[in-house]
Amino acid sequence: MGTVPFECRYSVIEEKNPREIVLLRGRGCQWRRCRFCDYHLDFCKDPEENFRLNSRVLKQVSGLYGRLEVINSGSFCDLDEKTMQAILDLCREKEMTTLYFESHWMHREEIPSLKSRFQQEGITVKTKIGVETFDERFRESYLDKGMNGASPEEISHFFDQVCLLQGIPGQTADSMRKDIDTGLSLFERVCVNIMTKNTKPIEPDPEVIAQFRSQVEPIYRENPRVDILLSNTDFGVGV
Repeated sequence: MGTVPFECRYSVIEEKNPREIVLLRGRGCQWRRCRFCDYHLDFCKDPEENFRLNSRVLKQVSGLYGRLEVINSGSFCDLDEKTMQAILDLCREKEMTTLYFESHWMHREEIPSLKSRFQQEGITVKTKIGVETFDERFRESYLDKGMNGASPEEISHFFDQVCLLQGIPGQTADSMRKDIDTGLSLFERVCVNIMTKNTKPIEPDPEVIAQFRSQVEPIYRENPRVDILLSNTDFGVGV
């Protein structure tokens, strides 16, 4: 993936839970072992440089829908403190009511303090996790997600929304439907990401993607709680 250009860091999502979305830059994902993901390449170790970039990105937020999603190719705790304060100040200024952050499983114990910080200002925080699949053996032995022993129920205790990765070798229409149904039964929203080829060893499987398009997507396409990203840039951010 590499560094994302400035013009690819802000967008407006107008369908299914309308909101603004920003792709900020942090110090980088602390896990970095997922065998399908190179998003962590969009990082910088200098917090001041990150803050300068993030400030410019956040200035584009208008407060249009009162909801803002913040992603940063890692977890919320990978953002510098100045950026976090800028997000809080922005939400107050634009009267934002709901804020969405993402996080890896390893940072789950930090979520209560995150929610409390914003709730004190009347802002509800929703957290999203990339589970990819609820099949633990497949998730840990093949994808290397770093979530050993985490059941769907335990995950839902910490997170409000879940991202699934589909269209990869080893999946079937049945397994993909099962993952989506599990997500819908335990989480507020499900985001299905179809695998896009990148620099990592796991590649999209055209046959599995074809199964998804014909046997899975039609079931959930109109579900207001399911986002389907056929490309990793369908939300309008990233490259």
